[in-house]
Amino acid sequence: MADVPVGIGSAGGVADGVELEVYDANYVRTSQSINEDGMDLVYQTLESAPPKSVQVLCLASMSDVATMIRDQEILFTSKVKEVVIMGGVQSMDDDETLSPDTAYNNNCDMKAARFVYDKCQALGVPTATLSRWAAYGCPIRPLLLDELAKTDHMSARNVQRVSKQGVDQLWNKVILPESDLRREKLPGRCDVKWFYKTFIGKWKAPEDSYPQSIWPQVQKLNMYDPLAVLLCIPAYRRLYFDCKVKVVNGVSHVVVGTSEADNGIVNPDVLYNEYASLFFTALQRSLHKQAVVQAIIPANGRRRLSNFTRHNSGDLAGAPTRSSWIF
Repeated sequence: MADVPVGIGSAGGVADGVELEVYDANYVRTSQSINEDGMDLVYQTLESAPPKSVQVLCLASMSDVATMIRDQEILFTSKVKEVVIMGGVQSMDDDETLSPDTAYNNNCDMKAARFVYDKCQALGVPTATLSRWAAYGCPIRPLLLDELAKTDHMSARNVQRVSKQGVDQLWNKVILPESDLRREKLPGRCDVKWFYKTFIGKWKAPEDSYPQSIWPQVQKLNMYDPLAVLLCIPAYRRLYFDCKVKVVNGVSHVVVGTSEADNGIVNPDVLYNEYASLFFTALQRSLHKQAVVQAIIPANGRRRLSNFTRHNSGDLAGAPTRSSWIF
């Protein structure tokens, strides 16, 4: 996917001088497809897209989406068909419109989150929100990461590594007092009991002091982003998500997961098997394409193309189109 354009965004509401957590990978390379100004890339993409064809997927802070709407409202309204958000909203019965809740992604820049929800509803641009309750409703076992790593794909090995690192970093924030600035944007509700319930399954008070690494005790992980990606696809949305609808100004806005009791996941076991299969398929196809490239240009430098390679060269036909962008 080296030719897929990538734009560098803002700090997402993080104050100047605050160091962001970055999970490095030993396969990181420079690329001509990386755009230093992510907003320019977004505007170019919108301008070249057909009317009402673009689906915007927000997987983190909504700072840049707010900037897009604020600076190019007409372009946004004319080209975007839906904004899909990994976040959360307050009770759908509390008001006539949807408002962001204390989800971490919202909390990174709450002003931007409120602006995006308010503007989308005022402008008649549909939204689809996948909440943390949905992610809690279909967790994975750490064993899946171990199995994915066995494909020997560099990304799978890196995901396995940074998942452990990320969970331990989260744990070491959770055990801090709520007023401690090192918790950064972590909501106050995310305390030790919440962590145990979310990642381990049940609350058990530590015998002595809190361990520095909690990973050996972790029993489940939440697939926030993969579920949000699946929500973008109509067939998956119909099959696996129980969507609640809020109609604002005649436009339907979808919410998946309104509470712990109503997480919005239809048949979590089947959904788990589906996205686990998608993970394996994506990694295996990627490895296969790497092998094809090596077969096309062997070590001796003489170019050849086997029937097998020609037969499989169409795998890219199923790649995502430019109408879906991740922020």
